[in-house]
Amino acid sequence: MNAFISSVITLALVLDAFGNIPLFVTALKKVSPERRHIVLLRELGIALAIMIAFVFMGQWFLSWFGIEEYSLSIAGGILLFLISLDLVFGHPEDAAAKNQDPKKEDEPFVVPLAIPLVAGPGALSMIMIISAQTPSRWTTLGVVLAASLINSAILMASSFISNVLGKRGLLALERLTGMILILTSVNMVMGGISEFIKL
Repeated sequence: MNAFISSVITLALVLDAFGNIPLFVTALKKVSPERRHIVLLRELGIALAIMIAFVFMGQWFLSWFGIEEYSLSIAGGILLFLISLDLVFGHPEDAAAKNQDPKKEDEPFVVPLAIPLVAGPGALSMIMIISAQTPSRWTTLGVVLAASLINSAILMASSFISNVLGKRGLLALERLTGMILILTSVNMVMGGISEFIKL
């Protein structure tokens, strides 16, 4: 149970709901208010479908390319570390400006909300790592569903949270998330190195 909860928390942190709030608010600005929740639910559903696909194809992917668990752990830890640095030192308002096309007034579809903001490289790598470390795919599926539920609940309330916390509050939460993920990424790398040394 502790491993399950730890995996859910780690994946939820990697999904970075609080860091994505400014991006989602910006991307949905030109969508009519009555359509925003529908569009948001659709994008979150697409992202969830992609992540579930990785739950069931992750082991096949690793076997097909002959990737060992320790290699995935080390590579995933490095990737997670780079994502963490971006959370700690990055500026979400700048990223939002880059992802928003002022000439495009259509509502977002798949890109950039579902991919890469939710089902991005970090999240998909983490799912494969969890799949490799968990004997049951159904347990991994439970982790993905629980983390997605947490992520979706936060993003569905993105406008409210953004208004309450403001830019500084969101930035503080994102940097705290980044610090936690840095510790997790170092632990993943050291765990992978430890497994390699045992061979």
